[in-house]
Amino acid sequence: MNLAEKSLLVQQLFAELETESKQFTTESGLSCISGCGFCCANPKIPASILEFLPLALDLHEKGVAEASLRLLETQENGGNCILYRPQNEDGSKGFCGNYQNRGMICRVFASSARRTKTGQKELITCKPIKESQADRFQEVNLLINEDMHIPMATAYYTQLRDIDESLCDHYPVNEAIRRALELVLRFKFYEEGERAEEV
Repeated sequence: MNLAEKSLLVQQLFAELETESKQFTTESGLSCISGCGFCCANPKIPASILEFLPLALDLHEKGVAEASLRLLETQENGGNCILYRPQNEDGSKGFCGNYQNRGMICRVFASSARRTKTGQKELITCKPIKESQADRFQEVNLLINEDMHIPMATAYYTQLRDIDESLCDHYPVNEAIRRALELVLRFKFYEEGERAEEV
């Protein structure tokens, strides 16, 4: 399976997660706060190469993969996610510059759960949501352990690993994007070389 085929499987998995997440958001009334950049402004957010393959291929298709790679290589200490577009000085407000191709980590936050050591489902979310919607957050945490359906993050990460486990190690978000770009640029270089040989 080549990188383009793996990317397509990742996109299909994301589409499935999106459907489940929308259902949960509608039922729970909980979602990310519009314009919040709390998570996006954290350079230590963990991500994998595989979840950013669709982004890397998209950037290559648009002719900006090499420029994006150069930008990543100049950032000190990882920096905030290169997709993030801050709208204020401290970076707490902003938006994603390529929302369609954001990673898995961006998709599971505030709309999926994990299991605690006692086996209870626990909503994966952030401090701003817990504080600004405290009562609803507590109520939803109870409901997901009764009858409210919620996507399970571990199930989606398992499916991601099933596509290609070797590309699922976690790195800081920009490192994952950088490695995905390098992989795609190598793949495209050899793919174009093979085409030239056929001609």
